[in-house]
Amino acid sequence: MATRKVTLSLDAGALEFAERAAKAHGISVSSWLSKAARREAVRTGYHPHAAQSAESAAKTDEAEIAAALEDLRAEG
Repeated sequence: MATRKVTLSLDAGALEFAERAAKAHGISVSSWLSKAARREAVRTGYHPHAAQSAESAAKTDEAEIAAALEDLRAEG
């Protein structure tokens, strides 16, 4: 999956949680935050833009849900 470099502001507590969780899982904070964002988006009902065709949106949704579930399983 392609990555983009971005600048984010996080409260100190959230960053500390992310750093500790990433370290516990042996991954970078960036990777951990990316996975957490994906899981939260799927959990809260993220849907692709309405401009996509129904078939394209369904494929995207299925791929995002599969990736989020894989991340959750990997973390136990």
